[in-house]
Amino acid sequence: MTTTRVFHGGSVFTGTGTPLDGQAVIVRGERIDRILPETELAAVLGAEPEGSVELIDLRGALLSPGFQDAHIHAVGGGVELLQCDLSGTASAEEAVAAVRAYAEANPDEEWILGGGWSMDCFPGGNPARGLLDAAAPGRPVLLASRDHHSLWASTAAIERAGLGPDTPDPVDGVIVREEDGSPAGTFHEGAGDLFGDVRPATSEELRYRGLLRAQEELIALGITGWQDAMVGGEGASIADPLPAYERALSEGTLRVHVTGAQWWERDRGIEQVAHMVAERQRVAALGSPERLEIGTTKIMVDGVAENHTAAMLTPYRDSHGHDTHNHGLSFIDPARLREYVTALDAAGMQVHMHALGDRAVREALDALEAARAANGPTDNRHHLAHLQIVAEEDVPRFAELDAVANLQALWATHEDQLDQLTLPFLQEGLEARQYPFGDLVRAGARLAAGSDWPVSSAAPLDAIHIAVTRVAPGLDAEPLGGAHQRLDLATAMAAYTSGSAYVNHRDHDTGHIKPGYRADLVVLDPSPFDVPADEIHRSRVAQTWIDGALVHAVETAATTARTTSIDEEGEPS
Repeated sequence: MTTTRVFHGGSVFTGTGTPLDGQAVIVRGERIDRILPETELAAVLGAEPEGSVELIDLRGALLSPGFQDAHIHAVGGGVELLQCDLSGTASAEEAVAAVRAYAEANPDEEWILGGGWSMDCFPGGNPARGLLDAAAPGRPVLLASRDHHSLWASTAAIERAGLGPDTPDPVDGVIVREEDGSPAGTFHEGAGDLFGDVRPATSEELRYRGLLRAQEELIALGITGWQDAMVGGEGASIADPLPAYERALSEGTLRVHVTGAQWWERDRGIEQVAHMVAERQRVAALGSPERLEIGTTKIMVDGVAENHTAAMLTPYRDSHGHDTHNHGLSFIDPARLREYVTALDAAGMQVHMHALGDRAVREALDALEAARAANGPTDNRHHLAHLQIVAEEDVPRFAELDAVANLQALWATHEDQLDQLTLPFLQEGLEARQYPFGDLVRAGARLAAGSDWPVSSAAPLDAIHIAVTRVAPGLDAEPLGGAHQRLDLATAMAAYTSGSAYVNHRDHDTGHIKPGYRADLVVLDPSPFDVPADEIHRSRVAQTWIDGALVHAVETAATTARTTSIDEEGEPS
């Protein structure tokens, strides 16, 4: 007998607009059956067999579609939780202590791998190899930065890779050096790949365990689906997660739905398109597109601003405020980028571009414009992620080109890494262009949202808080970029639900509370719509439901689930 579940006693965010009050949501099996006024519940449920109805009393909490993360590295994040995890450290001393503790607890591990250190904890954002040498004497250590655009290496790791004063910087990266030219311990962007031949590979078993750990963590945050921003490729610190997803699919342990973005190798060419189409078809033949599909391509257009590799229209300044010759890095020649995006679009692939600096955003939009000119409008739903700086004249182009703005809203606040390592080195006026969410909305851009975890916290509610306030909880600062860049709460919630469902091509059955849609739901207590904007972060995930099944629950003062039989008059007994 199919169980009927009735969510009542709270408000309902359907995926867009203002939450509904006085409405009940009826779920039959895996799907949403209907939404109806609570006053009509008795009449509707009176015909149900006795004992077949479960009433979930929200007691004032909010029922919402499950969150979807449109840009995440879930398997990499899970693996890091199982390795030397520095994500909870807030200073150089804490980071070094964590490495020392891990080394002592794991004496048989030849290499110490992991990540999560923050650049603002170290002078100039560049931790030195000597700190690792002291924490783990004689052992090779490789630790990715929080944003995964830099590696911190011990002397033993550097020596094993054969790197020295005469090692040139790669074209897409920087080796931070000591006075004699020796590697100092920090390797930015493509320089991290110099360890590729010596660092231990991440085993398929570890990747699988990382996926299961990540899935547990993310479901607890109310996330019921995501787009993995790097599958099918190997990075300096993230191993290909696709085998883990396929194993979970075959073993029935993949609870969420995943869109995989196939990694574009920037040192290769257009021949990758045919391979990606073939991989898309191979995964589709597994027969579970509602759980896993890989019809997206991920292209890194540039780096990040804190290590001055984000591609900028104007030059970075030095510590004295003088212009340098550095405009950041375009990882792919703009002409080639237009060629590649046009070919991918013609092949029906979605393109997901990392574009952080204003020049990178312009180059990405130019590529989409070239694709549209060649192929006409499509429903491929291309999107640009991060968007730290967007030139005013490029803002309207998002709507004109049907380009989705994929926001990592947790970053849109003053914090040490931005204030110490980025803003002082940008031209005057660019602080006002940081993460211009409000401008994008006013220009008609469609929004999606994600976290880039493990770069930063995966918690959607924390990101939504900052999207609405532009100030991190507890921080005494002005809204980054000005109050006009704030989002209203309904818009921020929509970006993380229906907006990301649209990007993931799952808006036909997820991202909304509508009849016929999958019952992928989250209960938020208290409702973020019922608290002041500066207290949105107090809202917590009380329950997560996937396909009508309760997969996560936390007892709270306001929410409880109880099974109640219905008497002949349709009233609870």
